Amino acid sequence: MPIYEYQCEACQCQFETLVFGGEEAAVACPSCCGTSVKKMISAGAIRPQGIPSGGGGFKAPACKPRAGG
Repeated sequence: MPIYEYQCEACQCQFETLVFGGEEAAVACPSCCGTSVKKMISAGAIRPQGIPSGGGGFKAPACKPRAGG
């Protein structure tokens, strides 16, 4: 179950979501509920050895401000 990063074309919100097989067409923006989203290229979930991963709990996706205003 991969986590993908998307950007909403309506409000420019960037968010991550867990996508199950065949459900990619149902991805909606958590901010405006828009369904016109595009998949972003993001870094993998690789962390340097010896650095703890953090809290380990689920954190709800939040919109990231768009760079440059």
